[in-house]
Amino acid sequence: MTPVVQAQEFATTFKATEVVPGITMIEGADGFAGGNMALLAGEDYVALIDDGLAPLAPALKAFVDEAAGRPVNFLVNTHVHGDHVGGNAHFAESGTVVFAHENIRKRLLEDPSGAGGEGGLPVVTFADGVTFYLNGLEAQVFHLPLAHTDGDAAIFFPEVNVLHTGDVFFHGLFPFIDLDNGGTVSGYIAAQQALIERLDDTSKVIPGHGPLATRADLQRDHDMLVDARARVKALVDDGQSADEIVAANPLADYHDDYNWGFISTERMTRTLVRDLGGE
Repeated sequence: MTPVVQAQEFATTFKATEVVPGITMIEGADGFAGGNMALLAGEDYVALIDDGLAPLAPALKAFVDEAAGRPVNFLVNTHVHGDHVGGNAHFAESGTVVFAHENIRKRLLEDPSGAGGEGGLPVVTFADGVTFYLNGLEAQVFHLPLAHTDGDAAIFFPEVNVLHTGDVFFHGLFPFIDLDNGGTVSGYIAAQQALIERLDDTSKVIPGHGPLATRADLQRDHDMLVDARARVKALVDDGQSADEIVAANPLADYHDDYNWGFISTERMTRTLVRDLGGE
């Protein structure tokens, strides 16, 4: 099971929030349903960005089909974790075409259970990106290297100034940087900077986790991570061990704003130490 899922209550219903006409953010209404999803529905096509947890896939599909008025044509995975790809197989059974970065397919070939089984493997992959033209909108899907994982993608709709970041943005939370699946702190920081450069003060940002956001929200969390890394790096460079750095608590003043159940202040600190080569 995806680590983010552990020790969280599953949703039984979903909530849809209109971001702009034709694009809706979907999340659990009464519990955890996986990462934030986005539904693009119009006269021509229906597309979905991410599809939550495998156990909730039937309920999600029913919710999405009703909201869109017909089944999903295209599904884009932002990365490999099961709280974002868990519904792949269920949607694919109804003819939905699954798109993802090539590294997502490679990792799911090793263990397809996170996508609901082999039927959930992406059938179209890309290296750098792919562009959709749907319902009069351009959807730019682009790879963000070695960030949250090694297969991250974000999706930008330039005509309406909407961005779905995947898990390269945990709004108001310490981020999960999955070092075991190709993620790096420097790549995460670079990816966030690349996203910020696409945005302006009127942009609407769908984060991987957390509430709908703005460019300023993303900038704030980016600045926090840059500063947190610098604080920990100074202690690593001083020769302190991971335990000594945790005891020093260099991120103490970020605790109240960013600590949460899955990525505590201590875990964020240890992630930074490990990424910097500390022990």
